[in-house]
Amino acid sequence: MSVIHATGLITAPVPVYFETFAPAAATDHPTVVMVHGGAHSGACYQRTADGRRGWAYLFAERGYRTVVPDWPGTGRSGYIPLDRLNGATVVEGLGALIRGLGAPVTLLTHSMSGCYGWRLLELHGDIVDRLVGVAPGPPGNIQKAAPVYAETEREIETEASGQRVRIDKTAPVVPTRDFVERKLIGTSRYFPRERIAGYAASLRPIPPNILLERQNVHGRQVRVSEPGKLAGKRILVITGTDDLDHGREVDGAIVTWLNANGAKADFCFLADRGIVGNGHMLCWKTTAMRSPASSWTGSTMRERAHIRHHELRS
Repeated sequence: MSVIHATGLITAPVPVYFETFAPAAATDHPTVVMVHGGAHSGACYQRTADGRRGWAYLFAERGYRTVVPDWPGTGRSGYIPLDRLNGATVVEGLGALIRGLGAPVTLLTHSMSGCYGWRLLELHGDIVDRLVGVAPGPPGNIQKAAPVYAETEREIETEASGQRVRIDKTAPVVPTRDFVERKLIGTSRYFPRERIAGYAASLRPIPPNILLERQNVHGRQVRVSEPGKLAGKRILVITGTDDLDHGREVDGAIVTWLNANGAKADFCFLADRGIVGNGHMLCWKTTAMRSPASSWTGSTMRERAHIRHHELRS
């Protein structure tokens, strides 16, 4: 199926750049909005690490109009002063984009954008009818606060991914090679190691407020204010086997919390489907995932969230 590619920009309440990948022939499938994680832009959904078509194209080829934004203040969405750039600003901008697209929307989040997804589902549940979280960050409602070892007006010493880190609160945080190899790639069997340097060069600095929120420093992670608004919402959480910060218990706890608040959430830990070796950056591996999410977005999870071994490996 041929794909029509277009770009767009909304300017209020904050600028959000986005790209659209749409099937040439209209379908009755919902629109899929793919939100990137920290240190990335929407480009991560367009190409795999080895240059093949990414999830945006694969979903569009299956009949889904796919919209891929850059966070406000990140990538091609332009500049927002660091003291104003936090999770609430990101949610505000993405929410405006989603409302402009109209219902129904399936929201797909990854990693650091996971907490934004839970909040967006709460605020815009009349538009977003289901959500797919790929190794998603938890809501602040259930995330343990990171310890603070020392803090000044300019710097803070805390913990991230099991390591003690010092963060300049006045400057974007540049991803280190250790962060790339240990956190983003880890022990993945499928990420092409010869592409690490190019991948690392493509990453973007993370706004300090957003990084500190992700660690829930001082309890600042984005929260769901009214969890009951998630009741009845279909949610699928997907996690690989070789993900440093997203083990079965960690991401499974999110699903337990969602269901306790009335959501219809299911947890797909890939090992339970006989799929092993995937790390954190599923969308950047040579195993660009064509399903489970793409087979689930247009029907109920129980009916179509089957995952075939070859769909993650071919």
